Order: sequence, then C-alpha cells, then structure tokens
Amino acid sequence: MPPSREPDGPDGPHGRQGTRGSQGSQPCLLTRHSGGVTTLVLHNPAKRNAMTEAMWRELPGLLAGLSDDSSVRVLVVTGAEGTFCAGADIATLRDSVESSQSLAVAAEEALSTFPKPTLAAVRGHCVGGGAQLAAACDLRFAAQDALFGVTPAKLGIVYPPSSTRRLVRLVGPATAKYLLFSGELIDADRALRTGLVDEVHPGEGLDARVSAFASTLVERSQLTQAAAKEFSADKPTDASRTEHWRRVAAESGEAAEGAAAFLERRAPRFRWAP
Repeated sequence: MPPSREPDGPDGPHGRQGTRGSQGSQPCLLTRHSGGVTTLVLHNPAKRNAMTEAMWRELPGLLAGLSDDSSVRVLVVTGAEGTFCAGADIATLRDSVESSQSLAVAAEEALSTFPKPTLAAVRGHCVGGGAQLAAACDLRFAAQDALFGVTPAKLGIVYPPSSTRRLVRLVGPATAKYLLFSGELIDADRALRTGLVDEVHPGEGLDARVSAFASTLVERSQLTQAAAKEFSADKPTDASRTEHWRRVAAESGEAAEGAAAFLERRAPRFRWAP
C-alpha cells in the first residue's frame, strides 16, 4: 500500500475524504480501506505534507468517524509522495501560534486516544507537528531514509506539555531534551536506538512490512488490544475499569476460543468487537 498513491474508489467512507487543499481541488486528508486496515494519508505534497490549520481542525472528526466504523480494525498513518510530514505550515504559525498549537494538540490527542491500534509508516521528513502525530501513534515503522526532529527551539515556540510528556515516555528525558533543546534532526537508526521508532526497513520494503504487520493485528483479539490501549495510557487505571474489562473478558468467550484454536492448530475466530 504505497503511501504516495491516492485511494481507489469514489468519494465517501471507502474512498477519498478530508479537507480540501489550498486550491480547493484536492483533499489534504485521504483514507483508503483494505481488509480491516484503514490508511490515513497526509496529503499536502507542495509543502511536504505540512499540516495547515484546516488539516489540524479536520483530523479529530475524521478519526471519530473511523473510530465508530466497525470495519476499521487498524489505522495506518502515513504521508504522500515520499515524506511523512514536515511539520506545521509556518504561514499559519505566523498568523497565530496559540491557535495553531491548540488545534495541533487536539488532533494529536484524538490520535493518541483512538481506540484501535495505530501505526505510523514514516518516510522522509517527520518533523515538528509530524513528529507529534507519529509519537501519538501506538507504533512507528520507518524507512531508512526517514529523518526525525522536534523543532520548536528553531521557532521560539513552547512545546505543549502533553506532547513533551509523550516524547519523554518514548525516548527518555535525555533524548527528549536533546531533540527539544537543539531542534536537530536524527536519522532512522538513531531514532530506533532511542525508542522513537520500533522498526526500520529499506525504503522498498516498508510497505510490505507495514501491510503484513497490520494484517497480523487484524487477526488478533480486539478485546486484548482495546484493554491494552486503555491500560497503557498515561493515566491511573480506575478499579472500576479493571473490573469492567475482567467482566467483558469473562463474557466474551475470547480466551476459550483462543485456547481451542491453539489446541486444534487453527486460526482463532475472535468475535468480540468494541
């Protein structure tokens, strides 16, 4: 599923959708669907997929719609034409840093709390707001040519506290400070060593690996995935939620199906859905 290719099909829930580009002719957020995997493509190639205010504003609603769609099992986030996202559109920052940052944080949080597994497939530049979006995904797979940077120090911007904490959880305090203090870019190998990404692949092999891994996630128990996302969130787990998931697990029959499938040497048929 090449990141630079537009989705097939007519406009609608299984074709193109999202914000319009500056010329009004091309959506800036595209989706395509295949076998339970939905790919969200950031599409502003004239500016290396930089996020405009319209794109930030549109993203939470788009994610809410995908969240409610039972056919969506896994979400892949990527960028068009060989780059992930070069950050926020500087022109919008010049007009209002506070407004743009508020919209970016809302979009980032919507992605972070998306209830299904999310995977960033990163090529080229993943900088600033692009790095925020990638960090908000559950996992990050990168091509060897990927470059990562957190660049508010180049613009005199205070990085949002929620984004800072998320970065620290991923890479640790020292690397987070290195990135935030300097604004320097790091390559994919260093990003892998520091925990910013989970896997690095040759550019020509990234699509196949992302597709295969996403297909694996589709085959797994949604019950396990949903509970794991909630328990791994950056907030205390309330006792009532622990009891909720214990009850749901007991009533779902997922564990019995998993054990039966293992003993019968067949693929499990997990049926629980959120």
